[in-house]
Amino acid sequence: MFDEEESLIVSTKTEYDEVENILRPKSMEGYVGQEKVKTNLSVFMTAAKMRGEALDHVLLYGPPGLGKTTLAHIIAAEMGVQIKVTSGPSIEKSGDLASILTNLNEGDVLFIDEIHRLNHNVEEILYPAMEDFSLDFIVGKGPMARSVQIPLKKFTLIGATTRAGMLSSPLRDRFGVICRLEMYSVDELAEIVRRSAATLGSTISDAATEEVAKRSRGTPRIANRLLKRVRDFSIVMEHDEISLADTKHALDRLEIDDLGLDNIDIKLLSSMIDKFGGGPVGLETLAATINEDKNTIEDVYEPYLLQLGFVSRSPRGRIAMPRAYEHLGRKIPQKIKDQISLFDEQ
Repeated sequence: MFDEEESLIVSTKTEYDEVENILRPKSMEGYVGQEKVKTNLSVFMTAAKMRGEALDHVLLYGPPGLGKTTLAHIIAAEMGVQIKVTSGPSIEKSGDLASILTNLNEGDVLFIDEIHRLNHNVEEILYPAMEDFSLDFIVGKGPMARSVQIPLKKFTLIGATTRAGMLSSPLRDRFGVICRLEMYSVDELAEIVRRSAATLGSTISDAATEEVAKRSRGTPRIANRLLKRVRDFSIVMEHDEISLADTKHALDRLEIDDLGLDNIDIKLLSSMIDKFGGGPVGLETLAATINEDKNTIEDVYEPYLLQLGFVSRSPRGRIAMPRAYEHLGRKIPQKIKDQISLFDEQ
């Protein structure tokens, strides 16, 4: 039985993703999908280079696994500068941020992942750094206190977040470029799987490529992770090419169904239907029922279920939609039909 603690559809990074850097594209040309974002960023980067200036600060937001970190590295490469990578939770003190900023060269990129988790005191140090390219510190206490300003070289801050709504207005307003990354289509994911297979030195059939793409929840990171696991099964079975049969066998063993739902998704939907009559049910109650963190449900599982039309949010809580009943082979109760009609009217 597949261990739910090792769920492959969780699109956050894990220690097992050592191959991920190899699979990342190194240029805008090699980056599949997000056409509007790529087009706009290319214009902004070209203009900045023509002016001989650093690119404006960039905010990338959207569900995890869509390529925010990859885009940050590509921006640095296209601008011909170095990139310093860190994350919001790892910058614990204002001195940590000051140390990073003072070591940046002209035009360099500072990439802060999970920027919504920055400490409030650290965030306040970031405001003048982003706006005026300086650090402001108060030295001393009481009547002897004085303000010290340290100039910084002009840099580009790229912030990435899965929860843009948690960013404070002062921080969000200081980004000159704001880009929302969208979920990927099956065709785009198939192209990513095809390229990744070639990079890994594996041969995969077109049918197998499409099957992996269909079960990847619109997320490149999940597509690459599933490809690596499917490749493992194919290697053990001593097949020269990853076939559709190999792919279906592997993904079925991993309990990833035809739509990319895993056992936690099924448990979540089943709990809503069986224990709460289809809802409405609050997020915290649902999380406690299936023994899962509420933030994981909200950030990882729920976006895809909402996209599929399996779940709906109402003022009173989450509701299992008719498509969820159909997918699980359940009869849709009249109560749910009436609730949905009332919700639509409101």
